[in-house]
Amino acid sequence: MSSIVGSGVNWHFDFDVRDGVATIAFNRPDKLGALTFEVYGDLRDLIGQLTHTPGDARVLIITGRGRGFCSGGDVEEIIGELVKLEAAELLAFTRMTGAVVKALRECPLPVIAAVNGVAAGAGSVIALASDFRLLSESASFAFLFTRVGLSGADMGSAYLLPRIVGLGRATELLMLGDKISPQRALEIGLASEVLPDAALLTRATTLAKRLATGPAFAYSATKVALTRELDMDLGGSIEHDALTQALLMKSDDFAEFYKAWSEGRQPAWSGR
Repeated sequence: MSSIVGSGVNWHFDFDVRDGVATIAFNRPDKLGALTFEVYGDLRDLIGQLTHTPGDARVLIITGRGRGFCSGGDVEEIIGELVKLEAAELLAFTRMTGAVVKALRECPLPVIAAVNGVAAGAGSVIALASDFRLLSESASFAFLFTRVGLSGADMGSAYLLPRIVGLGRATELLMLGDKISPQRALEIGLASEVLPDAALLTRATTLAKRLATGPAFAYSATKVALTRELDMDLGGSIEHDALTQALLMKSDDFAEFYKAWSEGRQPAWSGR
């Protein structure tokens, strides 16, 4: 465990930082990584710390233990309790779940979802909000909110999904809540890669190390632009890009690239 973000905190999932790579692993394999109120709160808080606290984490992997990535909210511990709450309490809960997705999209670190099994309900949206979605051959997606009598537009899914797979496919996935195979996810752009089960974490770690040892400032700026420019017009987008590039042209990494090129070697990226 790194001594930076999260040190000394008993999170309701496994958390570790090694060599610039932070890893969150949902650790309830008997419940296929089902979420509790505490897990939601911890996700919101920890990702917020990764966003706002300087440290040696440069990339985040999210995965699950056992056969499930995250099967969504625990039926007994969450749904069973939600039916007892008043409207104001329910709104506080739904805002907390949405805050997890907002934190993931605003986090300057690249986020890799290593989907090792079932990703359903909130689990599917957590993967959706990640920057890279690597799926094992035994993984699956299911945006099953309508199947429990709720809106398919949950936790920002109606905003994010059409921008990844298109409005028509997003309508189908969010309304029907059907299971999506890894091959289908790859076909429609929901998955970045599909890998044999045994190769998933190796590939996720390889990608994470590439990101962690690369120009982290440039990666962060790219993610911020991709998120913010979703709702900009062309003029606003071009101006945002111009300001960002001018800033990065004063970075250590940009200067290091030119120095390395002049000396005929590979750049030694500092992420600054």
